[in-house]
Amino acid sequence: MTKLRVLLMAVAALMLTDVPARAQTYPVKPITWVVPFTPGGVTDTTSRAISKKMGEVLGQSFVVENRPGVGGSLATEQVMSAAPDGYTVLYATSGTMAANLALYKTLKYQPLRDFIPVHGMFMSPTVLVVEASRPYKTMKELIDYAKANPGTLNYGSAGPGTGTHLTSEMVQAKTGTKMTHVPYKGSTPALQDLLGGRLDLMYDYTVTLLPHIKSGKLRPLVVMGTKRLPALPDVPTIAEAGFPGLESSSWSGIVVPAETPAPIVRKLSAAMHTALTDKAVVAPFEEIGSQPLVGYDEQKFKAFIADEMKKWAEVVKVSGATLN
Repeated sequence: MTKLRVLLMAVAALMLTDVPARAQTYPVKPITWVVPFTPGGVTDTTSRAISKKMGEVLGQSFVVENRPGVGGSLATEQVMSAAPDGYTVLYATSGTMAANLALYKTLKYQPLRDFIPVHGMFMSPTVLVVEASRPYKTMKELIDYAKANPGTLNYGSAGPGTGTHLTSEMVQAKTGTKMTHVPYKGSTPALQDLLGGRLDLMYDYTVTLLPHIKSGKLRPLVVMGTKRLPALPDVPTIAEAGFPGLESSSWSGIVVPAETPAPIVRKLSAAMHTALTDKAVVAPFEEIGSQPLVGYDEQKFKAFIADEMKKWAEVVKVSGATLN
């Protein structure tokens, strides 16, 4: 028994000393970056640009894998079960880490139990637009009309439970208004009906709205973020428009499976910080309204996710939306 106890203690000691050794040499092989959405979109392009820079910093390449399904939750559950060694990172979003928890009742993961937040990446505020022939010039004018004419205004969304839908539900709940929801299968068909005058308003992101705003076909009323966008410098924030507390943004970052060693998490976080402070890397995304989350390290990103989970749980409850 004594020999066995000594042997077990030796094995345990070896395992403990192996962790800092592995962390010190990390990474020694390519890292898999999992994107839980289809290729070609902004989630894919930002992942490839940022991971390329991080790879330069760490001295190893990143391999980006797109694994779409169940609003991003399918890949999230897969990464949860990956080895906690820093060689699998997950592109996390406001949907997979916050809203989906309330929308899907059968999720197998909990963001802050099953993952370690590494670093925030980008934030893209929602923009409220109306079709250009509509008379509303400000958010207040729109809300005043909606209060006086409940259910008259209709708005399009990318589908039930999407950020564009939940943002409107939050605004209605907080302002005491009632509008008619017209769900679509994606932003593109909703945008076409808005441009055609069949919808009154829509919440979406500059990456899709900007060309139509610049052409004069859509009028932006507010940016639903905390700062004005360089791409829309004359459009006020939601707080400047007189409605503080209604901020709504899509955001991204990376997380790793729980129990990933802290030194490895810090290396990944530092590499992300370097990428986000490289103007050549982030400039193309800033031009379309994405704001780099510089300084959203492990602790700040963790607190941010916790706040977002609470916020969107309340919004989903008010909206009554469910995707099960």
